[in-house]
Amino acid sequence: MSGELGDASDREPRPNPIDVHVGSRIRLRRTLMGLSQERLGEALGLTFQQVQKYERGVNRVGASRLFDLARVLDVPIAFFYDDMPDGVTPLRAAPAAVLGFADQQDAFGDDTLSRRETLELVRAYYRITDVSVRKRVFELIKSLATESGL
Repeated sequence: MSGELGDASDREPRPNPIDVHVGSRIRLRRTLMGLSQERLGEALGLTFQQVQKYERGVNRVGASRLFDLARVLDVPIAFFYDDMPDGVTPLRAAPAAVLGFADQQDAFGDDTLSRRETLELVRAYYRITDVSVRKRVFELIKSLATESGL
């Protein structure tokens, strides 16, 4: 019976959708920072293959590793769960007052953060080494967006 079609032992296990999402957020932040998988791995004491498996959701990221990733990638842990797709988390049915800020954002539903233009803009922004200049650029962009009605 073990060779029949539909036998669970013949199928490749599918990654958990939450693990896939967390992995995609790791990849997004790594890319925004201009880090290679190898450099991220070095900072975490991992091989680039291990980073690759985390990013694809093949390997689940444990709590201590997620903490290290947040520190190295300079984001709060919640970043990895932001923009969770509908149907992945049961919290979607919770009242808005219970949900965090990221759960209420629908503005990036078009995958704006993954666009090449966005990535290039963020990389260029972080290449500005003078903190005061970077802050002025940030304020300029915000004011332009406000003037545009965004």
